[in-house]
Amino acid sequence: MPRSAGQQELRAAFKRLERDLPKRLASTLRWLRHPASRWARLPAGLALIFGGIFSFLPILGVWMLPLGLMLIAADVPFLQRPMARFTMWVMDRVDGFRKTRA
Repeated sequence: MPRSAGQQELRAAFKRLERDLPKRLASTLRWLRHPASRWARLPAGLALIFGGIFSFLPILGVWMLPLGLMLIAADVPFLQRPMARFTMWVMDRVDGFRKTRA
């Protein structure tokens, strides 16, 4: 089955994000992206979104909200392109910040 443009963009965004994550976290994210992990991906995405809402608590953070939305976007076509573009935009900003600090 051919991938839509949104699916391709989201896949590229996930791969770019995985390159910057620690190996263990990247492998967990890779496992969650797998089609067979859909039933784990949806609750994980919802839990991350819920945790992101309570970012004022220790351990929980704003970073959880976009990651949860990305996981949900893997199964919701109209979210794929916006989440992919947002992720790439954020990663560009992170890369620019790293270059100015180096």
